[in-house]
Amino acid sequence: MVIEGVKYHSDLIVFPDHIVDSWWRKRGHEILPEDLEEVFKQKDIEVLVIGKGEPGYMDISSTAREKLEKQGIEVIIQPTKLAWKTFNDLSKTRKVVGAFHLTC
Repeated sequence: MVIEGVKYHSDLIVFPDHIVDSWWRKRGHEILPEDLEEVFKQKDIEVLVIGKGEPGYMDISSTAREKLEKQGIEVIIQPTKLAWKTFNDLSKTRKVVGAFHLTC
């Protein structure tokens, strides 16, 4: 994935004002609430777009999804090749964070 001319090969989270590269989850292909701690700290996030890799191995736990929904954060999960496009489109009008699985 290329963001502002920089190539990323490891999983990452893209915030409106910074990028967390080398993002790794406690259970690898399952996103738990603790894997999104920095997302939960952000104010006014409207949408979390999750790129679950090309084969679609990564998914979000029900506890993480519930916590996001309680904070009013919409969750969109797609294969990474679609998720980055959704992220780009939504970021024009909404406050979006993208969590992208790039290693599968």
